[in-house]
Amino acid sequence: MAATNQTSFNNPKFTVPVNDVEQQTSLELEAVKEFDYSKRSQWLRAAVLGANDGLVSTASLMMGVGAVKQDIKAMILTGFAGLVAGACSMAIGEFVSVYSQLDIELAQMKRDKERGTDPEDQNKEDENKEDLPNPLQAAAASALAFSLGAMVPLLAASFIRDYRFRVGAVVGAVTLALIVFGWLGAILGKAPLVRSSVRVLIGGWIAMAITFGLTKLIGSSGLR
Repeated sequence: MAATNQTSFNNPKFTVPVNDVEQQTSLELEAVKEFDYSKRSQWLRAAVLGANDGLVSTASLMMGVGAVKQDIKAMILTGFAGLVAGACSMAIGEFVSVYSQLDIELAQMKRDKERGTDPEDQNKEDENKEDLPNPLQAAAASALAFSLGAMVPLLAASFIRDYRFRVGAVVGAVTLALIVFGWLGAILGKAPLVRSSVRVLIGGWIAMAITFGLTKLIGSSGLR
């Protein structure tokens, strides 16, 4: 009888598929990690783009004013005004955009709730509430990223009195920052590193060159 019980417990029909359970659990954990990484990478990529906007716009403003006024005070004040105005604009735009998205998601959740939901759907709804976007957080992050990028040309020009060295320092600092931002954006977006960095670099150079050239042209034409 003991032998019969031993044989029955060893029968494959009574074997628990432990390996399948472990494999399914590992796949679920990998999916969660991939989801979390995707969300983090989106935030980081948005931060890099915001910093790049602050860098290029502020540097272009400073180069434009520097084309007609060699005074260091004029360049610094222009850059600071560009930093404040750009950060406020980015924050307000991000706040309005994310708040609109929040209203849409809340309205959809309200419609789903009115239809009547199962307990499982209720749990999903609670999880979705935790993942709702925060407009204030998004606005603060956007303004901070823009400000960090705008600080690069400001710091590069703040301590150099000579006009030519000051302009060269701004161009050099912005060039280095553009390469770094292009590299970070390529990594987060899983794009080719060299091509993305060169594209961002050339775009920043073109923006500064156009602003410098047009301002120089208008300033030399005697516009009053």
